[in-house]
Amino acid sequence: MLRCVQLARQGAGYVAPNPMVGAVLVYQDRIIGEGYHKEYGGPHAEVNCIGSVAPIDRPLIKESVLYVSLEPCAHHGKTPPCADLIISHGIPEVVVGCRDPFTLVDGKGIEKLRQAGVRVHMSSMEEECKELNKRFLTFHLAHRPYIILKWAQSGNGKIADFSGRRLMISNEITQKLTHRWRSEEASILVGTNTAMMDNPLLDTRHWGGAQPTRIVIDLSLRLPEDLKIFNITESRTIVFNTRKHCLEGKIWFFRLDLQKGIISQIVQGIYDLGIQSVLIEGGARLLQSFIDEGAWDEARIISNKSLVFGDGLDAPRFQDALLVSEKNILNDQVCIYEK
Repeated sequence: MLRCVQLARQGAGYVAPNPMVGAVLVYQDRIIGEGYHKEYGGPHAEVNCIGSVAPIDRPLIKESVLYVSLEPCAHHGKTPPCADLIISHGIPEVVVGCRDPFTLVDGKGIEKLRQAGVRVHMSSMEEECKELNKRFLTFHLAHRPYIILKWAQSGNGKIADFSGRRLMISNEITQKLTHRWRSEEASILVGTNTAMMDNPLLDTRHWGGAQPTRIVIDLSLRLPEDLKIFNITESRTIVFNTRKHCLEGKIWFFRLDLQKGIISQIVQGIYDLGIQSVLIEGGARLLQSFIDEGAWDEARIISNKSLVFGDGLDAPRFQDALLVSEKNILNDQVCIYEK
């Protein structure tokens, strides 16, 4: 099952809104096949796993155990049901990492296998398999996107100075890491001031992979149309505002009601648009608003310990967060917190 999880992670950034899934076929403690879900709309992990079995080993499939990190699907989507594939190959035993909460699956795959006489067991690595697909599970169980906060700060906790100029706080290696983070999420969100002052691309040019949906908050629609975030050749852009609600080319204008909570409307709007995760990159006030509302799952903070300046904009602050990861990349300290 550990190998299933390792394989599944290779699909990060390519399979959403589908979950990441890995599968391993074992005959008497020997792996004879393995695979993972590589891209959205493509073959599932079970298909790639069974398809990888060498011709000399194919007669062993009917005597093997299939390990899969997520419950096999039982419905026709972009591909046929994996449960039917397992049954058709006569695989007698399946170990499932965790149950799939998606409405069209949600136990139906396990039930179909058992009705066909397949012995199905739940893995002891259920928590690891759930962690792998925390975005997918949050979307389908909590009915909201998985929310990640990210910012870079100086050694004395400043996110910017008061000059209005853009500061390069993190080093080149850490910048590549942040672009990898972008490639793993379905969307990136910034506030009006960040879009205006930094004119960010919000892409994955330093890493590659899928381009996330760009989201900006522009309540009064005052951002210039020539900003890079409105370059429709890159990826679609969503604008949360208070003026209009319509689709114009690849730009979706989503109207907010000022009489209601702005943050909760943004979270609901992202969910309604079918976006499973969002990486919030600034600015400080927007990040703090999500923290104050308790609307976050992870916070990823990059601190340049060698950079210290006097007056400046304080970085966001939170309480009762759990430090789950910490590492140094040259002069940068990268800390990841969970709520």
